[in-house]
Amino acid sequence: MPVNLSAPDPASLHPVPGVRLGITMAGVRKANRRDLSVIALDAGSAVAGVFTKNRFCAAPVQVCREHLDAGTGIRAVLINTGNANAGTGADGLARARLTCTALAEAMGVQPQQILPFSTGVIMETLPVDRIVAGIPAALAALRPDAWDEAAAGIMTTDTLPKAASRQVQIGGQTVSITGISKGAGMIRPNMATMLGFVATDANINPDLLQGLVRDAADASFNRITIDGDTSTNDSFLLIATNKAKHPRIESLSSPEGQVLRDAVIAVSQQLAQAIVRDGEGATKFITIQIEGGRDEAECQLAAYAIAHSPLVKTAFFASDPNLGRILAAVGYAGIADLDQTLIELYLDDVHVVRAGGRHPDYREEDGQRVMKQSEITIRVGLHRGPAQATVWTCDLSHEYVTINADYRS
Repeated sequence: MPVNLSAPDPASLHPVPGVRLGITMAGVRKANRRDLSVIALDAGSAVAGVFTKNRFCAAPVQVCREHLDAGTGIRAVLINTGNANAGTGADGLARARLTCTALAEAMGVQPQQILPFSTGVIMETLPVDRIVAGIPAALAALRPDAWDEAAAGIMTTDTLPKAASRQVQIGGQTVSITGISKGAGMIRPNMATMLGFVATDANINPDLLQGLVRDAADASFNRITIDGDTSTNDSFLLIATNKAKHPRIESLSSPEGQVLRDAVIAVSQQLAQAIVRDGEGATKFITIQIEGGRDEAECQLAAYAIAHSPLVKTAFFASDPNLGRILAAVGYAGIADLDQTLIELYLDDVHVVRAGGRHPDYREEDGQRVMKQSEITIRVGLHRGPAQATVWTCDLSHEYVTINADYRS
């Protein structure tokens, strides 16, 4: 069961002017499930994205990069679930391009104006015929208030759809930011293993969008981990339709730019945290805060060492306060000149370690009390400098093994 996560209320998801969504059943892998989505964009929309750093990236990732680099103006996003079209070689690339051509012809645009996304099983042939046959139904279903349906339509092992939305005031105008994501396993930053799509009607200089999507990813999807695996298909897309009537944002450091940046990051963080809360087999949502580093990079080293440790994650699943495992992870994180006599460790409000050793007032029953909670914060002080970093993760349970052992069946 997901950790303190519920399905989004459709009424809470603000339509974004210039964006319409259509979802249908194409039978990509299984019958009678919504598995094909189209996000149609009005002319004049700007799009930017960040993608997996896995060198074995999927065919749709390669095509997306090509089409974004072409600079022809993206008019639609095509998403299928059930098949990742990864590890499929030249044939997979050809099939991804065929789906773009089919949607482009149906919409009266160019194939380079379509971005394809796939998620699901790796090394299986993409069923192009089923996707092409489903495109007319997806287009017929297009409407601006279908964000909740699109969130459900891109799920794989997710147990709940993931969507977030908010509105802000910019230049006296109401601006909407709404997004969806999917992901529950094979989650590791660079990007995190997921698909994410966030759209806004903000009027922004297109040259600023790539920087904004990177900032948002670094503050959200690149701060989550479930199992340490980086996927072949990770993608995060930011869309600005420029429909809002406020003066165009020319700088992210301007007051208006900061308002938009903060809102995009907030929506992205909500989506990213929802992925962790719905982590495969997760029973605990864990925030890891590293403080007092010389720079953010070494804080992240320590945070991810803790977050990726199977010993730490299984201890949290069992509510076993075997907290020496956390200290061991910090010790092997790769901070060469770390002074262990300065380390502090807290579990929520419980002071576990002081000056590198067990705090004299720490009692194991206090640690166990915290570890039985569904939401836990691990805070480590390095006492080396002013930097800090936060990572979100979950525990590792028997159910994770079961889900991934049975994934293709």
